[in-house]
Amino acid sequence: MDNKVSHLRKTTDVIKKHQFSFKKSLGQNFLVDENILKKIVSAAALTPNSGVIEIGPGAGALTQFLAEQADKVVAFEIDQRLKPILAETLKDKANVKVYYEDILKADLKQVIEKEFTKNDDIMVVANLPYYVTTPILMKLLTDQLPIRGIVVMIQKEVADRLEAKPGEKSYGSLSIAVQYLSDPKVVMTVPKTVFIPQPNVDSSVIRLNIREQKKVNVEDEDFFFKVVRASFAQRRKTLMNNLLNNLFTKEKKEALNNVMSEINIDPKRRGETLSIEEFAKLSDALMKIK
Repeated sequence: MDNKVSHLRKTTDVIKKHQFSFKKSLGQNFLVDENILKKIVSAAALTPNSGVIEIGPGAGALTQFLAEQADKVVAFEIDQRLKPILAETLKDKANVKVYYEDILKADLKQVIEKEFTKNDDIMVVANLPYYVTTPILMKLLTDQLPIRGIVVMIQKEVADRLEAKPGEKSYGSLSIAVQYLSDPKVVMTVPKTVFIPQPNVDSSVIRLNIREQKKVNVEDEDFFFKVVRASFAQRRKTLMNNLLNNLFTKEKKEALNNVMSEINIDPKRRGETLSIEEFAKLSDALMKIK
């Protein structure tokens, strides 16, 4: 008998059977569309040698498809109440292991070392809760994990920000942080109607291919990100005003002007118009007056 929970009726049945109630505080929305689940797995380009880290398996709908394509799936689920449901839906999937802990507190390097071999091609695949999307993505990107990439379903608005180019409304410090470390590409838009319960907004599936080398070279990475964050602090303000209000003291105005003049960046521009390469040039130049 088909044990898949990729259909609304099957998901509803298993939820009723275990008297499970959705917690809004955990951002729980279960995907119940087989075609979309298959497309998510397809976007990860898994092979029989692939290892997968899944975040928030829920009732196990995506996990079931991942387990059919990958060598091993290691899932992280924060909600202990899902234990009996996952025990049922994954009972015939011997290549799945579930850790019942918060992914943000997990030592992922240690888990990868323990659960996968050095030859494994590792992907992260997840339907992320909206409320922790950014911290989870930044942890995955900055922990220097041995992963090939990340395929996640997130709020459409956030996906647009990750992929945004200079001058676009969605472009900001998150766009730069993600593009500095990976190459993001939106794979598909997912309507809110294919979830239970339905969220208020549509979602997107985005693939982040991890860069072997960072997009730009900078002298001081921490300072580079301070410059970026300061430049976007108030979007309607000029680069000069934002840097003076959020990174430098007013006494540094003349020095700031001189530095920007030297590297041909107009202080009247807004942060959203600068490319990642220009931010790299700016942060390196500002090192001498910080």
